[in-house]
Amino acid sequence: MKPETFLPEDYRPAEDEPFMNDLQLEYFRRKLTVWKEDIMKGSQETLAELANSSRNIPDVADRASEETDRALELRTRDRQRKLISKIDAALRRIENGEFGYCEATGERISLKRLDAHPIATMTLQAQESHERNERVHRDD
Repeated sequence: MKPETFLPEDYRPAEDEPFMNDLQLEYFRRKLTVWKEDIMKGSQETLAELANSSRNIPDVADRASEETDRALELRTRDRQRKLISKIDAALRRIENGEFGYCEATGERISLKRLDAHPIATMTLQAQESHERNERVHRDD
């Protein structure tokens, strides 16, 4: 494991610096880690709320409303659980030196795309092509 890279507080990856240099990698590592921690914190809060809300509500409409809210919250948490696995995969790609490169073409993924969607595994063009192919094959 290499030593932690100093990252200035106002740092943003720029196109005019070497692609996936130590600063960029540290920037994305931290961005992904904070995102994951936020999701985990939210999940713990949800579990605590669910444990505390197991009360008997006599009004049928109120009970139905609470059950609907609970089901929606659980679906959201399930999506976030899947997101955590994508974040973990992105963190592994950082460690393996594969982060920032398209898994389909090997080309660089734009810094703008990675900043907006740091779990991206494909360039925008490759992703669009992939989605078009999925739609075509889904209709078969």
